[in-house]
Amino acid sequence: MLSFKDRLKEVTSRIAAAACACGRDPAEVGLVAVSKTKSVAQVEEAIVAGVTTLGENYVQEAREKYEALCHHPVGWHFIGHLQSNKAKYVVRMFDLIHAIDSVKLALEVDRQAQKAAKRQRILMQVNVSGETSKYGLDPDSVISVLREISTFEHIAIEGLMTMPPFFDAPDRARPYFKALRKLRDRIRDEHMDNIKMDTLSMGMTGDYSAAIAEGATLVRIGTAIFGARS
Repeated sequence: MLSFKDRLKEVTSRIAAAACACGRDPAEVGLVAVSKTKSVAQVEEAIVAGVTTLGENYVQEAREKYEALCHHPVGWHFIGHLQSNKAKYVVRMFDLIHAIDSVKLALEVDRQAQKAAKRQRILMQVNVSGETSKYGLDPDSVISVLREISTFEHIAIEGLMTMPPFFDAPDRARPYFKALRKLRDRIRDEHMDNIKMDTLSMGMTGDYSAAIAEGATLVRIGTAIFGARS
């Protein structure tokens, strides 16, 4: 069985190869190691092996890990669905929230960030596939939502996130990644205040090479680093 260090080296090498294959600088693509369901000991082992950014989906599980490991110099990203009543905990712990999908949620994050005396970095989640099982904004509503929340003083909107349908063939996900990139470009053309579109969070263990080819700047990888979910 490969060690964390070996698995991490293999993933980072593949990320670099995917970036180079489409003429991109590998430094443009960040790795979020998805550590949901993994123990504190496993996550600490991954940090020691070289993981620099952790992605967590569940607030209660993340609190245990954060309290045990926050002394390590790693970034913490919340990548799961966020309910408004959990926003105060997420704002306290996480550097970047990937999945803001409503004005109501953005407002609550803004309120909690004000209380915490911080400017919370966020991404807007977009449901590019239109699947009813997935969270996220309808692509046609994103610009109007951004106009509404661009005036919030305690959040910093940095980009977009999506989850395409699952496919056995990764290239079948490429149209969904491309759609998010094109939406990002449309938003940039609007030149809205307090709206940066530098980040595209898309691509997981099974399809991150396709996501990188379409412009991903963050890929969220769990299984290839930590193994199958517990």
